[in-house]
Amino acid sequence: MNAVVIAVLVMIILSLMRIHVVVALIGGAMVGGLVAGFSVMETVDIFTSGLGTNATVALSYAMLGAFAVAINYTGLPNLLIKWAVRIVGKEGETRRKTYSKVLLLFIIVIISCMSQNVVMVHIAFIPLLIPPLLKVFNELALDRRAAATALTFGLKAPYILIPAGYGLIFHEIVFENMRDSGMSVEMSMIPQAMLLPVLGMVVGLLVAIFITYRKPREYEDRDIRRTDDHTDGHYTTGSILIGLAAIITTLVTQVITSSMIFSALLGLGVLYVYFTVLHFAGRLSLNESESLMTDGMKMLAFIGFVMITAGGFAEVIRETGHVDALVDTVSGWVGDSKALAALLMLIVGLFITMGIGSSFATIPIIAAIFVPLAAAVGLSPLATIALIGTAGALGDAGSPASDSTLGPTAGLNADGQHHHIWDTCVPTFLHFNIPLILFGWLAAIIL
Repeated sequence: MNAVVIAVLVMIILSLMRIHVVVALIGGAMVGGLVAGFSVMETVDIFTSGLGTNATVALSYAMLGAFAVAINYTGLPNLLIKWAVRIVGKEGETRRKTYSKVLLLFIIVIISCMSQNVVMVHIAFIPLLIPPLLKVFNELALDRRAAATALTFGLKAPYILIPAGYGLIFHEIVFENMRDSGMSVEMSMIPQAMLLPVLGMVVGLLVAIFITYRKPREYEDRDIRRTDDHTDGHYTTGSILIGLAAIITTLVTQVITSSMIFSALLGLGVLYVYFTVLHFAGRLSLNESESLMTDGMKMLAFIGFVMITAGGFAEVIRETGHVDALVDTVSGWVGDSKALAALLMLIVGLFITMGIGSSFATIPIIAAIFVPLAAAVGLSPLATIALIGTAGALGDAGSPASDSTLGPTAGLNADGQHHHIWDTCVPTFLHFNIPLILFGWLAAIIL
């Protein structure tokens, strides 16, 4: 039995049984370690050693959560709600509501795409944009699973295809690891190779919006957790300007330093100046401002704990040595068949990425093994790029431990009505991983 396959299957099954994803990751890691021949204590030690891998990311999300709630106090999200309601309308005939839902979803897609390639904030925009719009979603009876697929599409497809922002980082990882593994390619070849797989994601997005989740879905109108307690919904020109200044400061710092922690800290610094003015004006106590920060950190603490746990899970998977064994087994099955080799490599990539939860971290693992295997069966460099890029992206959508699913859940579940596994992971898995396999396989065959 292959420990990687068993560990990932255990993690997925536990998650689908609505067992908390942190517990599912720990359970999968323990089973995987035992299957690989480690003792319980050895598995625990390996798991523990990997917990620090994503600690920086977890702290970044905590800071961004604090920033999001502090921004909420300025009233800027309330202004956003009014604009959204004015665009889509609260009432009206069914056809108008349908148009409004589609418009909102495509606006979300555009903003998500920009977060990867234009303004590199990744999921930082979600706790700012999505929670204030939930009541608008409710008015339109918009199925939040469609919103989850729209968000995940925007968080994945741009960096896979476009060599800018996070996309440039992803393409450089693919290029460098293929070169180090003995295959000479050019950076300009990567967008060509990834065009078909991304087209598959576009198909999946359209199916989700216009077919799978087009019917109305009712939600209760609930207060947004931990944010509405601190603001009465009013805003002034001054508060809006402060909010915009904080956001601009955060975005510019993020682009310059590539540090979510430092950029969120400077954004909070701008807001603290505003809170200090309110304090001296008798409108906000120091205890209330401290509570804002604490509650904001709690809002994204879920993502932080999952990312830390995923680091331990990934470490166990790596230490088993069964990733190489899994690929060796696949290479023994394919013989000289390009079609079968491409399909099995994509499936292997799916399992590895589902466990690790990061396409960026998966590429170095699979490139070292896929390059010689692809060369052995006669696949071209373009086809090999398509396989490695697609295999790395596979599983990022649908993985309980991926920020491409954790981010959308953090925003859509702000009122407690969106389940991480069944409302984000399963929909994104079905609508993106299946098309990625089909179109990635087709790209490997025809390129």
